[in-house]
Amino acid sequence: MTSDDRPIPDLSAALDAVPDERATSDRQDTTVTIVLPQSVSPVSLLGPRDELLRTMERQFPRTQIHVRGNELTATGPAADTAIVETLVAELLEIVEQGQPLNRDAVERSIGMLRDRPGVRPADVLTQNIVSSRGRAIRPKTLGQKEYVDAIDSHTIVFGIGPAGTGKTYLAMAKAVAALQAKRVNRIILTRPAVEAGERLGFLPGTLNDKIDPYLRPLYDALHDMVDPDSIPKLMASGTIEVAPLAYMRGRTLNDAFIILDEAQNTSPEQMKMFLTRLGFGSTMVVTGDVTQVDLPGGTESGLRAVQRILDGVDEIHFARLSPEDVVRHRLVGQIVDAYGRYDARNHQGTGGTS
Repeated sequence: MTSDDRPIPDLSAALDAVPDERATSDRQDTTVTIVLPQSVSPVSLLGPRDELLRTMERQFPRTQIHVRGNELTATGPAADTAIVETLVAELLEIVEQGQPLNRDAVERSIGMLRDRPGVRPADVLTQNIVSSRGRAIRPKTLGQKEYVDAIDSHTIVFGIGPAGTGKTYLAMAKAVAALQAKRVNRIILTRPAVEAGERLGFLPGTLNDKIDPYLRPLYDALHDMVDPDSIPKLMASGTIEVAPLAYMRGRTLNDAFIILDEAQNTSPEQMKMFLTRLGFGSTMVVTGDVTQVDLPGGTESGLRAVQRILDGVDEIHFARLSPEDVVRHRLVGQIVDAYGRYDARNHQGTGGTS
C-alpha cells in the first residue's frame, strides 16, 4: 500500500478529547471580594464562632469563603460566587435594620436566591406584621410573605398548606395589626369542633368547658400577640371573640377580621354558611390542611370543594403554602416531605387519591 492509499484516520475521537476553551473558561473559578462596613460587627454577620460562615460553606461546598479583617472573599464557580455576593449584601441589610441573624435565616435566604432569582430575602425577612412585648412577628419565607401580602389586598384569603407553615399564626398577627390600626372593630376566631364528635359529651364541665380544648390553639396564638392581662377584658367587651363554627350561623359580621381555622374539617355546607357571614368592612382568612381531614368517612371536605367552586372569583385568593414554608423545627419540614412521598407511593399503588 502506498502512502496515497493509506486510509484517512478517524479524528473525531481525538477532536472530542481536545478541551473546549470556552467551556474551560466557564469552569474557571472566580473570586469576589466584599468589603464589610465598619458599622457592622463581624459577629452579627458571621455568628458566634463563625457559625453562620460555616452554614454558608456547607451550602456552597465548591466555594472557598474566607474572612480577613473587614473583607470577605469567595472563590469558586461563577454562579456560586454571584449568589454569595448577593447573599452577603442581603444579610448586611437585615443586620443593619436591627434584626439578628440565625442559621435558618441564612439557609432560607440562600434558598430564595437560588430558587427565585430577583427576590430579595431582606424584603421578606424584615417585613414587620406586628410587635408584641419586644418581639416582632414577621414572615420567614417567600410563601409566607406572599400569603400576608394577599391578606392586605383581598377580602377573603384561603391559606392552605401543611402543619408548621404559619397559616393561622400569621393570620392572627394580621388580625391584631388590623385591630391596632383601627381598620376593624373586632377579631372573630373560629374553628369546627369536628374532632370531638360524639366524644364531646363525655368531657367534663359545661358546653364551653367541653369545647375549650378545641379552641386552645387559637388562644395560644393570641397570647403571643396580645398582653395576656388585657385578653379577658377584650373578650368581655366582644372586641375579641373565640367561638366554635356553629356559633356563626345566622350572623352578619361587619367591620371584623374573621379567621376560620382547621377549615379542612368543615363540610361544604358549613363552608358556605361561614363565607356568607361576611359583612361590610370585614376581612376573612380561612386556613387548613387538606391532608389532615378528620371528617367521618364519605364526607367531602369543604376546603377541598371551595377551591373548585370559588377559583377565579375576584377579591378571593388561594395562598398555597408548601413544606418549604415550614418554620417549626427543621425536622418538621422533612417529616412533612417524608409523609408526602409515602402517601404518593401508597396511593399510586392502590389507585387512590389524596
